[in-house]
Amino acid sequence: MEAERRRPRADQIRSILLLEMAAELVTDRAWPATQARLMLRKQGSAFPWQYCLYASDAPSALQEVADGTVQLAMLNPAEPLAMAVRGVGPFKEPLPLSVITVLPSLDQFAFAVDVRTGLESLADIRDKRYPLKISMREHLDHSDYLIVDQVFAALGFSLDDVVSWGGQIVRRRGLSWDHEAHARGEVDAYFEEAVQLWLPDALEDGMVVLPVDAALLGKVEQMGIRGATLRADEYPGLEKDVPTIDFSGWPIFTRSDAPDDLVRSFCAALEARKDRIPSEAGWFLPLDRMCKDGPDTPLTAPLHPAAEAFWRECGYLP
Repeated sequence: MEAERRRPRADQIRSILLLEMAAELVTDRAWPATQARLMLRKQGSAFPWQYCLYASDAPSALQEVADGTVQLAMLNPAEPLAMAVRGVGPFKEPLPLSVITVLPSLDQFAFAVDVRTGLESLADIRDKRYPLKISMREHLDHSDYLIVDQVFAALGFSLDDVVSWGGQIVRRRGLSWDHEAHARGEVDAYFEEAVQLWLPDALEDGMVVLPVDAALLGKVEQMGIRGATLRADEYPGLEKDVPTIDFSGWPIFTRSDAPDDLVRSFCAALEARKDRIPSEAGWFLPLDRMCKDGPDTPLTAPLHPAAEAFWRECGYLP
C-alpha cells in the first residue's frame, strides 16, 4: 500500500495536483473563493459524476443531501439538522439524514439592540411594533436567517413584519462590528453568531443583548434549537448572564441510507488525514470526541450506523 502511494497512477496524479492546489488556494487570505464542491467518479466514466462532497455551511445543503445530489455535506450550526430530521420549522417533512462526525465549534447567537430603543425583550419588538434597523449577513442562505425566523415565529411575528413597521434589514459583509454605521444611526440592532468577534465592541457602543427567556426557549427547543448563556464574566459589558441561543457544532452528514462501505470510506479518509486537517483545536481533528455529543460537538441527529461502527472500532466509542 505504501509503495502504491509513492507511485500514484496518472489519473491519481492529476486529481492530487488539483486537490493540493485547491487546498493551498483556500488557505491564502488573498484568494477570495474559499468554498469547495468536489465531484468524483471513476476515471473516464461515461456516467454522470458519482460522488459530490460539499464544504457547505448553509441549510440548503440539507435538502441537497436528502435529494441525493450531494453525498456528504457540512452545516453550521447543528440546530438546522435537528429541524430537518424532525420535519419542523421550514422543513415540511422529516429528511433522511445521519451524522458522520461533528467538527467542534463552541458558539452562541445574540440579539443585540441599541439601549436607546428601550427594548428589554424580543417580545417588545412585536408589542411595540418597533422599526428596527437590523444588521445581518449579506449571505441570505446563512443559518442566521433560519434561526431568527424561527425565534420570531415562536413569538408570532417575522422579519417582514419589522420591515412593514418601518424597519430595515441592513445587509453587511463579514462579522466585525461596524462602529461607523451605528454612530451614523444606520443600524440599531445586530443579530449574529460568533459573538466573541463582535459583541465586546458592540457593548462598548451602548448595545444590549435581549434575553431568550424560559418560555420562548421552551418553544424553540421543541424544534431542536438549544439554549445557551452569554456569561458576564466573559463579556465585561454585560451586567449579568444573558440566556440566548446556541450556535455550536459543524455536523458532517449524509443520507441515512447511504451505503455502509461509502460511509466507512468517508470515515477512514478522515482518520487517515486527521493530523492534516485544521479545526478549532489546531491543525488536527480530535476525532475521538467528534462522534460524541458535547457542548461543542452537538449530535442533533443520529450517527449513521456505519460511522458509529467505524468510530467504535477506532476506540472512540465504548
